[in-house]
Amino acid sequence: MGSEGLHERYINPYTDFAFKLLFGTELNKELLISFLNALLHGEEHIKEITYLNSEHLGTQERDRRAVFDIYCENEQGEKFLVEMQKGEQAFFKDRSIYYATFPIREQAIKGS
Repeated sequence: MGSEGLHERYINPYTDFAFKLLFGTELNKELLISFLNALLHGEEHIKEITYLNSEHLGTQERDRRAVFDIYCENEQGEKFLVEMQKGEQAFFKDRSIYYATFPIREQAIKGS
């Protein structure tokens, strides 16, 4: 088997496609929970998650949209984003702050 066979057999989990395939489906929910708990080193313990809509449009036509890798809610109702960042990006910090506003906006009571 040449290197082409190996390339076709395995997927790179650092790509957007593979990361979402591995961790972003109901079928692999336990894998995501285990992965997140390993990253958190016992600071938090996730027992259950619910996958939420990962695409969010702005509130106005001129607003840009945000597409998260994975958007979840745990058993306490806390919402969190799971993003895979493979390479350095000039505006990653700004994008992260922008993404963080969406769960906050969802919690705001409309009309208050």
